[in-house]
Amino acid sequence: MEGPELPVQAEMVELVPNGKHAAALGTTTIPSLPGDRFDENQCGAEMEEFLPHGTEKKQTHFTDFEGKTSFGMSVFNLSNAIMGSGILGLAYAMANTGIILFLFLLTAVALLSSYSIHLLLKSSGIVGIRAYEQLGFRAFGTPGKLAAAIAITLQNIGAMSSYLYIVKSEVPLVIQTFLNLEEKTTDWYLNGNYLVILVSVTIILPLALMKQLGYLGYASGFSLSCMVFFLISVIYKKFQIPCPLPEQGGNITSGINATLGSEHWDGPAAPLPPEVGACTPSFFTLNSQTAYTIPIMAFAFVCHPEVLPIYTELKDPSKKKMQCISNISITVMYLMYFLAALFGYLTFYGRVESELLHTYSRVDPFDVLILCVRVAVLTAVTLTVPIVLFPVRRAIQQMLFQGKNFSWIRHVAIAVILLTFINLLVIFAPSILGIFGLIGATSAPCLIFIFPAIFYIRIMPKDKEPLRSTPKILAACFALLGVLFMIMSLSFIITDWATGGGRSGGSH
Repeated sequence: MEGPELPVQAEMVELVPNGKHAAALGTTTIPSLPGDRFDENQCGAEMEEFLPHGTEKKQTHFTDFEGKTSFGMSVFNLSNAIMGSGILGLAYAMANTGIILFLFLLTAVALLSSYSIHLLLKSSGIVGIRAYEQLGFRAFGTPGKLAAAIAITLQNIGAMSSYLYIVKSEVPLVIQTFLNLEEKTTDWYLNGNYLVILVSVTIILPLALMKQLGYLGYASGFSLSCMVFFLISVIYKKFQIPCPLPEQGGNITSGINATLGSEHWDGPAAPLPPEVGACTPSFFTLNSQTAYTIPIMAFAFVCHPEVLPIYTELKDPSKKKMQCISNISITVMYLMYFLAALFGYLTFYGRVESELLHTYSRVDPFDVLILCVRVAVLTAVTLTVPIVLFPVRRAIQQMLFQGKNFSWIRHVAIAVILLTFINLLVIFAPSILGIFGLIGATSAPCLIFIFPAIFYIRIMPKDKEPLRSTPKILAACFALLGVLFMIMSLSFIITDWATGGGRSGGSH
């Protein structure tokens, strides 16, 4: 090993969320390198290595529930970590790439995400570590640990910001529709800034104070069922909303409010007259907004900070089992993403907005089904925030409080400070696309491409895989792809902002 030596006890602290110490640390050693480390017959050794239990006598701890999360609950948690507000921007992404190019890009990102999880799991099995930050430490010392922790923090703060941005923008519309108000008033309960704070304090904070991710499995399952309802509704609405949208005074039998038709469209994109092919799908499109497409999709598949914590809490853990969980989660979300984007795009074509639900509100703000969809999406993204907050809190503990015993005061304080900061960010954020684009173009390539590849190259012993071996060459190409992706995305977005084109995509 070329990386710095890590004390056994410091490694083992990282195996349990929130810094639990196992009593059997003194007799535990790092897994030996010879042999195939990832065969299923190593599962028992892994269990003893990371999750001491059974006949061993140990001190009672509050977190003695690790290793109890079932396969299904782990799929729910990881799928919920993948799924987020990004699904609302994919129809807009398809409108700016075309169906074929979008499908190609989405497939590529999904496959690359699965491969990067494979690299993470393989690296973690080699050195007996299931913490992203400690993999960085083993590979590059303190700079590696800090780089991983900072990337996780930025990525997940961006994710939570995008989720709470939806809460801020959608809750007032839900209340306004529920009260059957045609005009928005200045009452506090219609002010998104007040409401996002209220949701954060009453719903998100209590869930974020739980000690383990495994406890959130049922909440994740319910969150996913809400997004399935959203998908079914988007498909149904494709066959209910006519194209082109009705002109003022038209009589639409499907119940669409014609007075809010295309003549009053004030979305970010200028209305297209029907004769210009507004209802014809595009299979391949390149324009200034295409720059946002790849970051949005990369952001939609980022679940890497949650992979190792979920692996730690998995019952009877093995690399093969965790890879299977990852593949199932990515496949399910891939199908949901594509169907939601396709039918959302085929409903509005060039008029789709960067947040799909806002487009439906332009058609009929008092539609009961869309009201239910808004409530479902709000529920889903709200229940996702606590799962995304866990790795951020862990990263902060790695940077500032490594090796310290669990403290409820610190546990609560970090959650409160994080939610306060994110609420301030959401209240003053100008655009949901700005959040998607910038975060997706910086931290996402690091977490998906660069870090898993370079950690694997450094951690995998040279006597097992020389630098010029095929797996390490592939990993090096994978890291280079991440660097190119970051440079390309950032330059496209900066150019788009400089020319003023980016403002059209996210002004809500």
